[in-house]
Amino acid sequence: MSGALGQVEISAAATDRIKAILAEEPESAAFRVGVEGGGCSGFKYSFSVATRPDAGDHLVEKDGARLVVDETSLPFLLGARIDFVDDLMGQSFKIENPNASASCGCGVSFSV
Repeated sequence: MSGALGQVEISAAATDRIKAILAEEPESAAFRVGVEGGGCSGFKYSFSVATRPDAGDHLVEKDGARLVVDETSLPFLLGARIDFVDDLMGQSFKIENPNASASCGCGVSFSV
């Protein structure tokens, strides 16, 4: 794993939520953020727990929260800010992505 600190930013709210998610997981676990083809705008974000990050993953750690991004997804997420929102519409991770030229209304799908 190589460090990507500074390339992907995690808000305090996202840090707290990631730590809560990982609290029930093995110590080696990390929260995975990725980009996949699909969605209404061409690409979509994916979120999962990696029980053991892969060797090529880029690791971002902040205040005990461990986040990994695979090599293929990293160029799409460079400079992005990951936040966690809890409002009347529900709870969700939100990504502010400077690489996205357009995004759909749901905020999960984007194009470059």
